[in-house]
Amino acid sequence: MPYKTVRINPVLPKQPRSSVLVIYTGGTFGMVYDPKASQLIPFDFEQVLDRVPELNRLDIEITILTLHEIIDSSNMKPAVWVELARIIEENYDQYDSFVILHGTDTMAYTASALSFMLIGLNKPVILTGAQLPIGIARTDARENFITALEIAAAQEDGRPVVPEVCIYFNSFLLRGNRSTKHESVQFNAFTSENYPHLATAGVSIDYNRPFIRPYQSNWSLRIRTELDPNVTILKLFPGITQPVVESIVNIRNLRGVVLETFGAGNAPTDSWFLDTLKEATDRGVVLYNVSQCNGGRVTQGRYQTSKMLEQIGVVSGADSTTEAAITKLMVLLGQESDPAQVRLLLARSLSGEISE
Repeated sequence: MPYKTVRINPVLPKQPRSSVLVIYTGGTFGMVYDPKASQLIPFDFEQVLDRVPELNRLDIEITILTLHEIIDSSNMKPAVWVELARIIEENYDQYDSFVILHGTDTMAYTASALSFMLIGLNKPVILTGAQLPIGIARTDARENFITALEIAAAQEDGRPVVPEVCIYFNSFLLRGNRSTKHESVQFNAFTSENYPHLATAGVSIDYNRPFIRPYQSNWSLRIRTELDPNVTILKLFPGITQPVVESIVNIRNLRGVVLETFGAGNAPTDSWFLDTLKEATDRGVVLYNVSQCNGGRVTQGRYQTSKMLEQIGVVSGADSTTEAAITKLMVLLGQESDPAQVRLLLARSLSGEISE
């Protein structure tokens, strides 16, 4: 079944400087108020120029593709990530770049997942969305969308300026797998505590070039589509009990756990806790240690409380976000059956998600 598409070709005396495929997944961005129903409903992108007439002034050829089932981002699933990766692969040679319109709640998870699924990516994939629907007068949707398109289309010497998966939101461009949603009521929804902004959009768009992944002329795209969802997140807290930890790490068919630990990767040293984790690693469950702190990094072995984790085979996630950690686990476990190989790959930066 073909996707519904809308094409916007600017009226110019010369050819558009770039072509962008926009993929609409759902979320707050595309909602308008229906007075008959007295509620917000998804709007038809056939009328996108009525909502964002500025698109006509961009010297960019834009194609908007809508997924068959648009969803709130709370309903995001790995199957949709696979669909997005396949759409990008199928259209990779036809377009210069890609913009994904996405709900904010799970945008950082999708950006992280795609960064691991799109191997050899050499074109921009920019995710954006809005805190207020496009049908609201004070919406942030227009600025986010227009600037995301401008960044996606930006080229120098025929090469894209930002050839990686990113999130653009509220004047800042962030590496996708370094991003976290930290705000639900202000427009500055996303932060990247452990990696600098890739660009700042003010009067001009200023790119932080030393931190943008360089263009690689010999790369070609291939995608990973096998993801293993048999993973979970275990967030530690003072007073966590043995039955709680055991019930999580003994989940049937569980293959990986992201441990959200204290500070620089520290955890309780109770014998029952360490014994439970060791039994899990001995069964082949991969344990990946990330910090509950927004900034900083895991340094296993710095304190006695983290040295013991290292001794039982827990892998340090360094300065990874939880979103990057859990999606990286899914992707690697989908490719590898050997837990030892998964642990080796987890410790490496695959797409700029950790600082080595």
